[in-house]
Amino acid sequence: MSKIYFQGTFGAYSHLAALSIDPKAEIIPCKTFDECFLKATKDTNCRIIIPESNRITGNIGIEYLIFKYRLNIYSEYFQRVEHNLLVIPGTKISEIKDVYSHSQALSQCSSFIKAHSLVEHVRADTAGSAEMIAKSKQKKNAAIASSLSAKTYGLEILKKNIENEKGNLTRFLIMGKNISQPEFEKKKYITSFLFKLKSKPAALYQSLSGFAIHAVNLTKLQSYPEKNSFDSYFFLCDLDGHIEDPKVQKSLEELGLHCEDFHVLGVFEADKIRQK
Repeated sequence: MSKIYFQGTFGAYSHLAALSIDPKAEIIPCKTFDECFLKATKDTNCRIIIPESNRITGNIGIEYLIFKYRLNIYSEYFQRVEHNLLVIPGTKISEIKDVYSHSQALSQCSSFIKAHSLVEHVRADTAGSAEMIAKSKQKKNAAIASSLSAKTYGLEILKKNIENEKGNLTRFLIMGKNISQPEFEKKKYITSFLFKLKSKPAALYQSLSGFAIHAVNLTKLQSYPEKNSFDSYFFLCDLDGHIEDPKVQKSLEELGLHCEDFHVLGVFEADKIRQK
């Protein structure tokens, strides 16, 4: 049986995403993102599922781990985020005083929280908040978490879909140690890579000109300072296309001329949700 590691506790959105990707896999929680990456570095038979960005609140903040461990990206998966108000069974909305969840979940449900004058309490993750509420057995406490968390910890869903904006999505990356990429066919692909430029004026502008000349679309370009530095940056980039496509190859060759460090993170099929 294959293994998938995720950060958090059972019932987390990462757990839900892992079940959607491979329901037959052994799904194992880790306390931190760093622990997930370490597991995958040591065990070539496992995969990790990591939330990379959210449509509303932006980056999750795991870029430094992508740079540090340089695992291969096998695929992307977009998980619909539907926040629910979870309570001890039999609780009425008027009895609730305090609500617990991850900071992003609280922020994404701010309208509901204000409308019911609830006091927010930030916790490390959504599912952990649900577990805490179940153990506390106090009707004044509620958690914002997934429907899977309710099922996992025996809680009641008092209100469904309490997020401010419907259609919220989190992008997950499925990663591992072994390098693998699909054959180049007539499908939509993403090539993901990181690079660090040589230190010279207008380096970024010059390095990207090849993509414009060859009509290659960049869907993501983000800069991050190297550890303990604010004058040395690396870039994470996604582009539309397969690395074996001649125009992609030429663009990356031109980029390479300006780079001190260049690493392909993965080539994978674009999630069908991108086409909607």
